[in-house]
Amino acid sequence: MWTRQHRKRRTGALIVPAITVAFLAYFGFHAFHGEFGIYNSHQLDAQAAALKQQLAGIKAEREELEQRVQLLHDGTIEKDMLDEQARRTLNLSREDEVTIYRPVR
Repeated sequence: MWTRQHRKRRTGALIVPAITVAFLAYFGFHAFHGEFGIYNSHQLDAQAAALKQQLAGIKAEREELEQRVQLLHDGTIEKDMLDEQARRTLNLSREDEVTIYRPVR
């Protein structure tokens, strides 16, 4: 009768740790470099700060425009506002006047 001697293989004991390392490496990489990872969170914070600054500028511009519209819709039109709108629309001024046009928004 023949007997086979087998050496015990240690590969079976390394399968679970190898799979664990692979999962940890995968999720670790994406936790740092992923779309919402640590690296991109700093970029998102910078982008949010820039957008907040832009929003503040737009709100200030809107308040200025609302104030100018309020002067026209208040039931009594201010003479300066009426004069400014008429000169801008007709593109006219007197010879002895210096006219500075603001850009229309």
